[in-house]
Amino acid sequence: MHEMFTSRKIPVTIYGVATALQRSPEQVTAMKKAKWEIASHGLKWIEHKDMAEDMERASIERAIRIHKEITGERPLGWYTGRCSMNTTKLVMEEGGFLYSSDDYSDDLPYFLPKADGKKHLIIPYTLDANDMRFATPQGFNTGEHFY
Repeated sequence: MHEMFTSRKIPVTIYGVATALQRSPEQVTAMKKAKWEIASHGLKWIEHKDMAEDMERASIERAIRIHKEITGERPLGWYTGRCSMNTTKLVMEEGGFLYSSDDYSDDLPYFLPKADGKKHLIIPYTLDANDMRFATPQGFNTGEHFY
């Protein structure tokens, strides 16, 4: 399937959980060969809503370190998916991300001001275009329903 995206020059972003990337070297090699962006999906597939801020900061740092070791470069995008009230702030403070996607409030990208005067791009994550829509009942479940 990746040949279709590559031959048509369609940019693809994959969100990779750092510890899953460690266990999947063949998949990482294939993603890199296809020139897909591998953004971070956090350290582990866990809930962060009640995590202490310092623990979440350490988790983000470790995810970046593992991601860089496995892929050869740091991630430029971030999507925790099970975020806390602190996630976006911590990702912005880390300073190396071009964007993050832990927002479900809209379908249009927007910028948030950072403490250093720069801006951080938020690309909202739309669950209607995600496999999550098959895990829970939706108001529509086919393309025709969506139309």
